[in-house]
Amino acid sequence: MKHWNTAVIGAGFIGRVHLEAIRRLGHIQIAALADPELEKAKQLGAEFSVGRIDADFHGILEDRSIDAVHVCTPNHLHFPVAKAALDAGKHVLCEKPLATSVNEASALAAAASQAGKRNCLCHNLRYYPAVQQMRAMREAGELGEILVMQGTYSQDWLAEETDWNWRVLSSAGGPSRCMADIGSHWFDMAEYITGCRVSALCTDLHTFHKTRKRPKSSIETFAGKFQRPDDYDVVAIDTEDYGAVIFRMGERTRGAMTASQVSRGRKNRLNIEIYGSKCGVAWDQERPDELWMGYRNTNNQVLVKDPSLLREAARRSADLPGGHSEGYGDTFKQVFRRFYASLEGTSAEPEYPQFRDGLRQLQLVEAELESSRKHGWVEVSSAC
Repeated sequence: MKHWNTAVIGAGFIGRVHLEAIRRLGHIQIAALADPELEKAKQLGAEFSVGRIDADFHGILEDRSIDAVHVCTPNHLHFPVAKAALDAGKHVLCEKPLATSVNEASALAAAASQAGKRNCLCHNLRYYPAVQQMRAMREAGELGEILVMQGTYSQDWLAEETDWNWRVLSSAGGPSRCMADIGSHWFDMAEYITGCRVSALCTDLHTFHKTRKRPKSSIETFAGKFQRPDDYDVVAIDTEDYGAVIFRMGERTRGAMTASQVSRGRKNRLNIEIYGSKCGVAWDQERPDELWMGYRNTNNQVLVKDPSLLREAARRSADLPGGHSEGYGDTFKQVFRRFYASLEGTSAEPEYPQFRDGLRQLQLVEAELESSRKHGWVEVSSAC
């Protein structure tokens, strides 16, 4: 197996997640880490024995020994960093959302194609074994015709007006927060499992905290619940805390979902339910090893993750035996494993989300924003 040199741009919460998952692969050398907050980058880099730490990513991109780049910056920097990396001849793995607009995402997808470089969009939640099992069941015809989809992605980490993160401002996170940040995971999973595409939607977005209290000191993602700052600025908020979407997939399939970052008690609950003409399946990210399967004329079942009980396509995402849980961090490992395996050659179709998948989700986000503004249905393009 060939060894690859990689660089991680961004030393925040998700940068650490990427570093940990890369280390688990074994054959990837983390050659560099960049972040404008240099001291933070140095501390994180020291934990992972990263040789080069820089405040500016441009110098790192000039290093010809670096094969690939992980883009783990705030959303508004995804486009310039990913574009610069492609221009420098690097393979690129970018966090979602791919960009903050359809135009930027379209340009990145075109640039990746023109450069002939591998490009991965980190919709890692596809790679829970139970999610792979649902897709494999659908491909085998076990679900029948998909009739109804429903679910939620609910969190509580921004439930208080004192909870703060760069994502709450459109200048850093883009015009949508809740739907772009977590709703996109839900819709990517829905389309991935079913093979169907959203064709029209109607959305209601709402901001419960019209202002928030921004601490004058830096706050890491998800760390706000430990902070109750006395020294803060009151800032007007221009992104949504909550979204509800009803949608159509073609002529017959119908669905409804909500996304919320103010749902108390829900830490990271992506729940998805898919009901076909033969069978229903349901999965909850807070109970990731359990897959519910429902039937009309026989007993329902709960499958507990065990590689020996999964279909072959799903088994490849389960590295541990039954009774040994595989969770959030493992999904990154699965994506990265497939990404770096694809660098060995450029002929095979990649087995991971690509920039065109990121473009697809931004098409949905922009349709959701338009629908909420006009209080009505919006048709969604199926082209990417």
